[in-house]
Parts: sequence; structure tokens; C-alpha cells
Amino acid sequence: MRRLIRRLALPIVGVLWFTVLLFFWVTKRKLEVPTRPEVQTPKPSEADWDDLWDQFDERRYLNAKKWRVGDDPYKLYAFNQRESERISSNRAIPDTRHLRCNLLVYCTDLPPTSIIITFHNEARSTLLRTIHSVLNRTPMHLIQEIILVDDFSNDPDDCELLIKLPKVKCLRNNERQGLVRSRIRGAGIAQGSTLTFLDSHCEVNRDWLQPLLHRVKEDYTRVVCPVIDIINLDTFNYIESASELRGGFDWSLHFQWEQLSPEQKARRLDPTEPIRTPIIAGGLFVIDKAWFDYLGKYDTEMDIWGGENFEISFRVWMCGGSLEIIPCSRVGHVFRKKHPYIFPDGNANTYIKNTKRTAEVWMDEYKQYYYAAQPFALERPFGNVENRLNLRKDLQCESFKWYLENVYPELRIPKDSSIQKGNIRQRQKCLETQKRKNQEIPNLKLRPCIKIKGEEAKSQVWAFTYTQQILQEELCLSVITFFPGAPVVLVLCKNGDNRQVSAQRVTLKLGSSSLLSSQQWTKTGSRIEHMASHLCLDMDMFDEGTENGREIVVNPCESSLMSQHWDMVNS
Repeated sequence: MRRLIRRLALPIVGVLWFTVLLFFWVTKRKLEVPTRPEVQTPKPSEADWDDLWDQFDERRYLNAKKWRVGDDPYKLYAFNQRESERISSNRAIPDTRHLRCNLLVYCTDLPPTSIIITFHNEARSTLLRTIHSVLNRTPMHLIQEIILVDDFSNDPDDCELLIKLPKVKCLRNNERQGLVRSRIRGAGIAQGSTLTFLDSHCEVNRDWLQPLLHRVKEDYTRVVCPVIDIINLDTFNYIESASELRGGFDWSLHFQWEQLSPEQKARRLDPTEPIRTPIIAGGLFVIDKAWFDYLGKYDTEMDIWGGENFEISFRVWMCGGSLEIIPCSRVGHVFRKKHPYIFPDGNANTYIKNTKRTAEVWMDEYKQYYYAAQPFALERPFGNVENRLNLRKDLQCESFKWYLENVYPELRIPKDSSIQKGNIRQRQKCLETQKRKNQEIPNLKLRPCIKIKGEEAKSQVWAFTYTQQILQEELCLSVITFFPGAPVVLVLCKNGDNRQVSAQRVTLKLGSSSLLSSQQWTKTGSRIEHMASHLCLDMDMFDEGTENGREIVVNPCESSLMSQHWDMVNS
């Protein structure tokens, strides 16, 4: 009997083992969810991609516009062209995401997106590096197409030669249209269900697109942006940016990065959570195409560049959508200190026109604070906004008061919105700006007061704002060194507070408040006193030049000095 049991034991164990294996196999098949067939164009093999790259002569493309020894490497593009060309278009960059981003799982059926890149006279090295980074660090099935919109660059080949690259299409404007109209044109031919707007001098980071598309797929009314890392304009080093930042602005409608408040930081238990932002920088974002069309695309009457990010941000929030920054999406961007291209009406005039259109359509009674911060905008033409006002009515959008209360309660409302504008006189002479040919920032002089057709000359008209700045156009009277005899100079006006963060330094801009204070003045009797230094506006009596050519300085305040007596004469 025992022998029989021993003989049967091995076959019985074998049968049981086979039964267990069969059971687990059947159970696994039942639990598996059948995947839907992908509705996508067939993926080319790696060999096909290599063939497409081989058809493109990168060296020839770059050498045709290469920097030449002896030329200023910053002249054409306002960044170091020599250094950009030294770096490979296929370089590796550090993964700057939080480690927890690697644990996130995104939808498996994300829709492919149309990537739209507009440019005007872009450096070929940065444009190619932008495209290369997209192709290298994006799953190919998520790229519907890469649409390049050449806004009438001097050389059509900048764009046309790139169509040999995978997924790339090229559109060229027959005349200069600017960012807004170029983006609308690109969106018009886009075949993807979402639109991804990028600048032409950036580099996308690892897994940058999936978290953006995931948020839009969950809610089509979301407009989402990556965290923008810094590509240094001098060295082209890729620098990690702080992640707990959001977009903000002041009443002059100038964008600024600001830190999250302590309360907002305390509520963020997970560093990968999206950050709601009152405004986007405007260069890099993803939006549902149907939502983009429904909201009215862009204001097509805006020119060249600047201010369009305010218009679309107000419109998205006030008309039922939201804006988010996604910490697990990172894109590097070259931040330039000035524009390398020409604005037909001048940079300042164009920006004022575009922001004035925004204020007139979206800011309701609060636009008075915009004009208080931008006094010279009052007299500037801004075109017809009736269509945009009708759009706002048709969309049944919220008021700007609602926006301030629900989206950006941190924006302080000024106590005084009065505007004081006119001459700064000393007897029969007026403070005047003089600009020579090829001079970016004009000089300050005291010249005889003049009128043209009964009106004060524009170079002699100044505004005194509620921020206690004295400005002409976008330039403010400033003192750089707080010492007696220090010259008074014109510097780009600074509006902001301690929340502002430098895009270049990526840390809290400690110089922000000092820069603002260097531009603040107060009128005490007949003297104009610089608030930070407690020195008074004066004319350098020891200057060896003629009286009309003497320098404007600050000196210790003395009521007996006639050179410190000034009258603000309203125009």
C-alpha cells in the first residue's frame, strides 16, 4: 500500500501544479483590459528617422549663417551667437524635475498635439536646437506635427530647409505680422486636437509634454504651462528654475514672476501638484484647440509682440477657464535683455497699444489704475475694440472685480489714481530728454521751454505717478549711486514689490525694492527730493559745460539754492 502511494504521489503533484498554472493563466486573461487600437499614423522605424536626419545637411544649414570672427556675437540676436553655435543641436541637458515626477502615471490615450513655433530672424542654431529637443524628448505618437511660422524673416531658407526634418511643416508670412497673427495662422492649419505653443529659442526637457496633455485631457478648459528653466544668454548653460513660482503683474501691466505666499506653500502637500497662476508668461503653453477657437483665439489687432499674454490670461479666467503651471513639465528658455528686431512703431508704443486694448476690453473701471501707472497711454491710439467687447458679452464673462477677488486678491489697489503731467521748470527752462542717433537711452538737459503748435514739446513733458516715480514714456528719473553730485539718469521704469522674482537669477530678486526706491521722488515745497538718498534734484553748477549743457544731479538739499527750485507745471 505504501509503495502504491509513493508511485502515485509524483503524478498527483504534477497534475496539481499544472492545474494551478492553468488557473492563474485564465485569471490573468480575464483581468486584462483589451487595449483599443491606436488611431495614429504608423510609426516610422528608427532607421526611417535616421534616413530623414541624413537627408538634412545640418552643417550646411548652420554654416550659411555662422558667426564670423571679429563680429559682435550679440549684435544679431541679443544673445551669444558664438556660444550657441559651439554647442551641439543634440546636446544633453539636466533633468530638473522633482524626483516624485518619475512616479506619476499619465493617460495612455493622450491625443497628439500640434506644436506651433513662430519666429522672425531667429538664429539657426537655437531654432534647430528647439526642434531637435522636441523630437528627442517627446514620444513620437504625441506629435501630430511641428508647424514653423516664419514671420517674414530676411532669409526664407531659415524655415524652408527644415521641412526635411521629421514632422516639420513651414509657413511663411508675406509681410511682418507679429506673434499674435502668426500664431493664429499656425493654429488655423493645425490638425491636432490640442495646440502647443513654443518659442524658437528653447529646449524641452524629459517627459515635458505628457503632464501638460494629461491636465488638458482631464479638463479642456485648462490652459497649462511648463516651469520655465533658464538658458543663460551668455554661456547657454541650462539652469534649473525655482518651481514654486507663478505669474503676476503690476498695474502698468508688466509681467513678473512672484513667489507663492507662505499660506499657498503650506497648502501644497505634494511638490508635483499644479500651481494656479493669475497670468502666464505667454511664450509656452498648451490649450485645447476647440477651446482656443471658442474663446476668440487672440486679439488680431495687437501688433508684433507684448501684452497678448495679459489679454488671453484675463479672457481664460473670466470666461470659464483656468491657468496652471505644471511642475513636472520643464522647458528651458533663453531670456534676452532686449529685443533684437525692430518694432515699426517702437517697442514702447507697441506695448502701450497692446496693453491699452487689454485694459479697455477687460479691466472695467479698474483701468484707471492702468492709466495712473501708464500716464502716456491716455493719448495713444489703440484701434477699434468693438469686436472684442462683443466677444466678451457673447461669452458672458465675469467682471474684472471678480478676477481680482477670486484669482488675484494679492494685487493691491492703489489709494490714489490721480495723474499729474506737465513740465518740470526752473524759471524759463524745462527738464528735457535729448537723444542722439544710435543712442538707446536719452540724456537729461535743462533747455528753454518750447511749445509746438501751442503744446509742450514731448521731450519736455513728464508724469508724476502714484508710485512716486517721475517718468517720460517708459523711462524714469533714477539715481544709481546715493552720493552728492551723483548724476540723475533715465532707466526703464520699475514697478513691483517684494514678491517679484528675477527670471534670470531664478531666486528672490533682492535688488527689486532697491531698484524701485532709486526711482522714487517727493515734492517738498519747491524742491524735488530723492526719497532713498534724501538728496535733491539739482543742476551741476561746477560743470565746465555751458549752462544749457550742464548735468542734472542730486545734491544735499538747501532751500537757498535756486538750482534746486523746480515747478511742476501741469499741461
